[in-house]
Formats: sequence, structure tokens, C-alpha cells
Amino acid sequence: SNQHIQHSSEEWQSEITMSTRKQVRLRKEYLYRKSLEGKEKVKYEKKQLLKKALAEGKSIPTEIRRDEEQLRHEIQMEDAETQKLANAYDDEYSTAGHKDPRVCVTTSREPSSRLKQFAKEVNLNIPNAQRINRGKYNINSLIESARKAEFSDVVILQETRGEPDGLLICHLPLGPTAYFTISNCVLRHDIADCGTMSKAYPHLIVHNFSTALGKRTTDIFRYLFPVPKSESKRVITLANDDDYISFRHHVWERQGNSRSVVLKEVGPRFEMQLYQIKLGTVDQSEADNEWVLRPYMNSSKRRRFM
Repeated sequence: SNQHIQHSSEEWQSEITMSTRKQVRLRKEYLYRKSLEGKEKVKYEKKQLLKKALAEGKSIPTEIRRDEEQLRHEIQMEDAETQKLANAYDDEYSTAGHKDPRVCVTTSREPSSRLKQFAKEVNLNIPNAQRINRGKYNINSLIESARKAEFSDVVILQETRGEPDGLLICHLPLGPTAYFTISNCVLRHDIADCGTMSKAYPHLIVHNFSTALGKRTTDIFRYLFPVPKSESKRVITLANDDDYISFRHHVWERQGNSRSVVLKEVGPRFEMQLYQIKLGTVDQSEADNEWVLRPYMNSSKRRRFM
């Protein structure tokens, strides 16, 4: 019996080691591909210069004459997809659209009843989501278990003194991880005349995200949701105003034969502010920051990041 326990323990340790090695290898491959981005961007810009010169019948710019033959060959071999400038973000979300996301929703340890209720409502907002009680899981164990269960994302909700005040979205297996503060959280039972929660996949409306950081943020949210059917009458809205993101959830009904519709709020309702995007997963302390909101950034009245 003791031999059997020892053998099982050794197998388990071996499995963990192999899993860790695989994650390290994947991460190294990803970082290597990311390091190639700069070179790819330079080549892409050279191709654009060559295309422009050929289209306008002008002489080839001197800075690309040495590479002209190679560039011409590559341009001829490209199709509509391969001529786009690829980046490491494409690798992170390479399966998006091909298979529905599977999202794990959980909380910080020892959640209050209000945070548990908020987690239930967030879980209902995201199709194919599964709510997991945090228990005594530390972050490393939580992310490792989510990877093994082939979740595409982990959403962790946090609180201070019983009030939800933090949201973390970690994309698996390689990242990124986005951190948001939450404010003005209103749960379903506090919304007057609250609508019925639909099971249909929701349409996602994003408003006023105009910068590269804004697009990056909407992608992080967008890939939590599967592609809806056109007839779905459920809408989730993310509206940006001065870098504060309002989250709203509605169902709609058409009034008779008219073109006007009636919106009914389903909830929950809250505001978010992005304060960090990390290139790795939440358990990787060594992962680089892609973007961080610094204290001095808030002092500029006119500067907006999204």
C-alpha cells in the first residue's frame, strides 16, 4: 500500500514537472516570436514603400533598392491574409472564432456573500462560463488546474470590505492578463424592473475605444464571448468615457411592427478602469508589463489612453 502511494506521488510529481516544462517552452516560443515583431514590422514597411512606388510609377526608394528583388518575390507570394502585419497578439488568440471560449469565474479567497452573488451574475453574463469556489487554491494551483481543464480564460473577482472592487482577466495558456478596478457595482436585485436573464449568446457593443490600447482592451473582453446568432435579443455594452468603462447588460423586444425597440436592463451594472496589462499569465511574476497606469498619468486632464 505504501509502495502504491509512493508510486502515485512520483507519477503526480512527474506530471507537474512535465506540465511546468511545457509552459516554460511555450512561453519561450512566444517571447521569441514577439522578439521577431520588430524585424517583421521593418520588412512590412519596406514592402509598403515598394508597393507605393510601383503603383505611382516612381523610382524605387534608395533605402530598399538592395532588398528589392527579395521584396518583390515575397509580395508576389502573398495573399490577402499573409500580407497583413502579424503580431504576437495573433498567437495569443489564434483559436478565437474557431472554437467557443471556456471561461472559469472565481473570486478571491473567503468571499463575502455579496462577492459570491456578483460572481454568480458575472458567470451568467458569460456563455459557457463555469463558476468555481476558490477554497484554498493559491494562484499557481488555480491557473494550473484551469490549464489542465482547457479553460480559455480565468476571471477573478476581488473585493474590499464586502464591496466588489477588482476584476482580473487572465487568458490561457500564455496570457495576457488584464487588471481592472471596479466601482459603482449594482447587482440584479437592486435594479428596478430587472429583466429576465437570457441564455442566448449576447451581441457585444463596444463604444469609444479608438486607440491601440482601447482595441487591445476590447479584444480581451471580446474573446470571452462566443459568436452570437444574428437573431439574439441580448446585448452587452462596454462604453468608454474618459478611460472609465461602463458595463451594461440588456435584453430587447421589438414593439409590434415598428422599427423601435424596448430595452430592459438585466444587470449587473458597474464601471471599470484598466490599470495594468501583463504579457504573461497571472501566476508568472517574471512576465513583462505591456501597459501600466502610473500615478502621474492621471494628472494630465486632456490625455486619454483608450
